[in-house]
Amino acid sequence: MAKTPVSFFGLLVVLIVFPGSGCWEAPGFCRGYECPVYTLVQENNGFEERNYDTSYWITTDVASTSKDDVATGFWKLYYFNKGENKEKKEIVMTRPVLVTVKEADGTGEKQVSISLYQSDSDIPAPNDETIRITMVPGGTVYVRSFGGFAEYEDGINEVNSLKEELRAAGKQFVENGFDAAGYDAPWDLIYRHNEVWLHAA
Repeated sequence: MAKTPVSFFGLLVVLIVFPGSGCWEAPGFCRGYECPVYTLVQENNGFEERNYDTSYWITTDVASTSKDDVATGFWKLYYFNKGENKEKKEIVMTRPVLVTVKEADGTGEKQVSISLYQSDSDIPAPNDETIRITMVPGGTVYVRSFGGFAEYEDGINEVNSLKEELRAAGKQFVENGFDAAGYDAPWDLIYRHNEVWLHAA
């Protein structure tokens, strides 16, 4: 199978996908797929305040935010969902794909990981030891949305703008990291939706 190059935000590269179902009605930018469940607390000028439920993800660390490194991590997780796990279980694709960037304390070195949301908490054990199952506790997340084909530098600019808006609004947030959420496949040319997330402190 040919591997399509994956950009920082254009991470959702799938060949066969099946929209999920459930009682929660996901927003339109999820394009009919299951997304992490949240409640919109407040819509502000430039950002949203969301309260997310506890969610489950499969995660792997990557060397950097470069396209090649992110693509390598994505394909590991993609094939896990396609049945390369202990139960040989195929798992429906969901959205978003999440890239998490954290700065190591005191060093400025970046720790980067990529995650795929899992709509079912009954997740098979991975064959690949570099893949882990992650439970993210529910909590408040500040979200800034933007369109287009976004690269890492675009994400950094949006994160900096979000930080300024949060400080102006008197919101406390975790300073040393952010998440970048991609909702669209590379062939989705219009109405693209990208997000950057900062978690409340």
